Amino acid sequence: MLKKIIPFLVLTSVFFSIFGCKDDVLPKPSSHLRLDYPVAEYVPFENSCPFTFDLNTDAVIKEKTPCNFEINYPKMKATIYITYKPINNNLKLLLRDAQKLTYEHVIKADAITDQPFINENNKVYGMFYQVNGNAATNAQFYATDSTKNFIDCSLYFYAKPNFDSIYPAVNYVKNDMRRLMESLNWK
Repeated sequence: MLKKIIPFLVLTSVFFSIFGCKDDVLPKPSSHLRLDYPVAEYVPFENSCPFTFDLNTDAVIKEKTPCNFEINYPKMKATIYITYKPINNNLKLLLRDAQKLTYEHVIKADAITDQPFINENNKVYGMFYQVNGNAATNAQFYATDSTKNFIDCSLYFYAKPNFDSIYPAVNYVKNDMRRLMESLNWK
């Protein structure tokens, strides 16, 4: 009986070794979501407000109240909020409120980078804040002529804050915010 079982086992093992071989299973390499956005094109935005700025042609702007705007990016679920306030001997209060708004996000932020902005030719002075991490806002700035006009600007996404996931969109809209600040003119 052993003589019959041994050849059967040998043939079975040879059969399985020849026909049982398949390609090795390899894990998929890690990858990242690729988000490509169009190259931004800008047009001047002007209305009856005491300021003008450049606006991305892919953005949709709405005036919510006089001289207070929402700039929407529907594909990215992002909105830039622009709040205009005239200065009436309250510049220190306006500056303190703008800085306080930014630093309220320090709990969730990994880092907050502030970059001063000065445009002597257009009399625009301000601060640009980049907020890294899972904070509600990822970029903010304020700008003023220090005598009559003050603008506060914030970026918000309508998604759960996950900085790694929205990073490409943050960079795209943050560049638009920089362009807005750099092109700001007072009337």
